Amino acid sequence: MMVLLILLGAFGIALLLIKLIKGNWNLQLSGCIGMSAMLLFTALGHFLFPKGMEMMIPPFFPFRLGLVYFTGILEIAAAIGLLLPAYRRITAVLLIVFFVMITPANIYAALHHINLETATTDGKGPEYLWTRIPEQIIFIAWVWFFGIRNRSKALSWQP
Repeated sequence: MMVLLILLGAFGIALLLIKLIKGNWNLQLSGCIGMSAMLLFTALGHFLFPKGMEMMIPPFFPFRLGLVYFTGILEIAAAIGLLLPAYRRITAVLLIVFFVMITPANIYAALHHINLETATTDGKGPEYLWTRIPEQIIFIAWVWFFGIRNRSKALSWQP
């Protein structure tokens, strides 16, 4: 739930600041700033809680700890890529693929009650998926809307 608050909060702040500075509402840039802020926040978890994150990855994957750090770096790169118009679309496409690919790790973590912050098995369990799966869908839709869909003047206007 915290990630949704960061996404929406950063979006709202960016929207207002851009309106104050440039005089128009820029939904596309504000949406990308919101997702970038959320990605930077989630990337932090990869470096603050690497053991817990490692536990989220099924054991048959090799180099799980390296994968945790690598995906954290990918999230930082995606946060930057969304802010660069020349790379926005490809970043958005790859980010959607990334969100789909990490879903099994979230399911595995929920089924095994992984608490990523404490690196224990006393986590929320399957009920975690009632919020996590809809969040993933929101993230995918958000990235598609602000990073891929045909952008027109509808995403930037002056009243």
